[in-house]
Amino acid sequence: MAPRPCHGKEQETIMDAARNTADEQAARWNGPAGSAWVDKQAVMEELLRPIEDLLLDGLDVGPGARVLDVGCGTGSTTLAVARRLGARAVGIDVSEPMIAAARERVERDGSELAEAAVSFVRGDAADHVFTEAAFDAVVSRFGVMFFTDPVAAFANLRHAATPQGRLRFVAWRGVAENPFTTTAERAAAPLLPGIPAREPDAPGQFAFADADRVHRILDASGWTGIDIRPVDVPCTLPTTELVGYFTRFGPLGMVLPQADERTRARVVDTVRAAFEPYVHGPEVRFTAACWMVGAAAS
Repeated sequence: MAPRPCHGKEQETIMDAARNTADEQAARWNGPAGSAWVDKQAVMEELLRPIEDLLLDGLDVGPGARVLDVGCGTGSTTLAVARRLGARAVGIDVSEPMIAAARERVERDGSELAEAAVSFVRGDAADHVFTEAAFDAVVSRFGVMFFTDPVAAFANLRHAATPQGRLRFVAWRGVAENPFTTTAERAAAPLLPGIPAREPDAPGQFAFADADRVHRILDASGWTGIDIRPVDVPCTLPTTELVGYFTRFGPLGMVLPQADERTRARVVDTVRAAFEPYVHGPEVRFTAACWMVGAAAS
């Protein structure tokens, strides 16, 4: 059955809800979430390095190719594209503090790169006005699951790709396959009942859990040759960084700062104990269950 068309006030309500969600995402990544990534960028980049390597190892572009990195954060993948592949890389992210950190690291340790090899744009890739057919490839490491209207967003990215352009990104699979990532909120829930619930298909970490939905989104936005494959990636985190990780990131990190000191202490103790199965001496080990997604612009 075809979807029922929306008219009048109903359409306005849907558009208002979409705008509100987009505003919430922008506020989050320009607030506590963005600050957490900047403060912990070295830790998080090492944690996700195996996924970055997997993403770039399969990116078939030559020196001088133009590559767009969506949701670039503090710039690790963008810089890797330029350094490892010899491409001209542009990173885009909605977070001003993360983009500022990315630019600072180029000034600090990117002197070996040609001035035109890497740049960063503060903006929302969903509706940013890109030059048509400007990029030979569009990539993302966990940066495309936050679009309010994913079909429109991926259509915008396709507009930015050349006719021979490729799309390649990594997204999380489902909650059930990634128990590590929800350990903190599950353990803390009895002590902090206000932890935001994860809603299926809503913008966020697990928005692309359903591979069929991802395929429909890309098909509707004009991408072709869609290939979605499961990948399981071993990841490690220093045990000394575990508490900082679960108190700053995810749904728990959003609400813990508002709790009183006594409650925070109880939560930290409870959640730390819940992570014990993943702790192996100096390392925390888990498997990231992801989708590796590829597609062609035409």
